[in-house]
Amino acid sequence: MNIGEKIKRLRIEKSLTQIELANRCELSKGFISQIERDLTSPSIATLVDILECLGTNLKDFFNDGEEEKIVFSKEDIFETEDEELKYKLEWVVTNAQKNMMEPILVTLQPEGKYKEDEPHEGEEFGYVLLGSICVHLGNKKYKAKKGESFYYKAKSNHYISNASKSVAKVLWVSTPPNF
Repeated sequence: MNIGEKIKRLRIEKSLTQIELANRCELSKGFISQIERDLTSPSIATLVDILECLGTNLKDFFNDGEEEKIVFSKEDIFETEDEELKYKLEWVVTNAQKNMMEPILVTLQPEGKYKEDEPHEGEEFGYVLLGSICVHLGNKKYKAKKGESFYYKAKSNHYISNASKSVAKVLWVSTPPNF
């Protein structure tokens, strides 16, 4: 890794001159210049100070991991079906279980239902894309149709069902992931 080059790039991204960065870090312009040209190496303490002035930290500065995937396509979708309960799940974000939210598409056949879930920490959100569904929360039942959404804290047993004679489709997001 070329530390000097990376520091220079961060400095330029922050629209700072070498003098401005040096003043913020209580260092000389010459020292910043030498670091950026890899003619000298800063101590860990000095590097921490420089990075703090540049709005980052050691962990992020040295993390050269793969860039996070932002856009997902049809090829990324993973599907599963339950013929008995008459539903299909589509995970629309790859490896979403590692994230704070897990979005899925649920397709419910007529008279279908998604499996009942027990109370858990977190919240659930859904947006009905097609048809109409019933949201079951404990002993209560709420109807939602195309263009409507639902949102609740998962404090009681819950599931969705399709009591109609046509297919229903829901974009459903759970946090934390538990599908």
